[in-house]
Amino acid sequence: MFVLFIVLNGTDYLEDILARFVDIGVRGATILESQGMASAILESQNRGIPLFGLFESLLDDSRPYNKTIFTVLESEELLNKAVTAVYDVMKDVPQVGAGFMFSFPITNIYKMGKN
Repeated sequence: MFVLFIVLNGTDYLEDILARFVDIGVRGATILESQGMASAILESQNRGIPLFGLFESLLDDSRPYNKTIFTVLESEELLNKAVTAVYDVMKDVPQVGAGFMFSFPITNIYKMGKN
């Protein structure tokens, strides 16, 4: 089993990614509202510090919030299909930094509640 995390800055593509997941057999995913570090720093009280002006200039055209999607996948084959599906949706996105993905193996899953 594997978990795939997708940090999606280009949130307009969320529905397309989820639709592709359904098409390839992904049975579920969790979507979290998230925020990058630079965006959080800009919102903090430290705006007067010169270093943060650099962050602000880097983020002028970006969105302050993003979506983090994670899904548990039963096989490496399904993981590869999911990664390919995301790449297919995002292949023509013109903006740099539209998001990133990472995965890692899961050693145990602990169900809660009545089985």
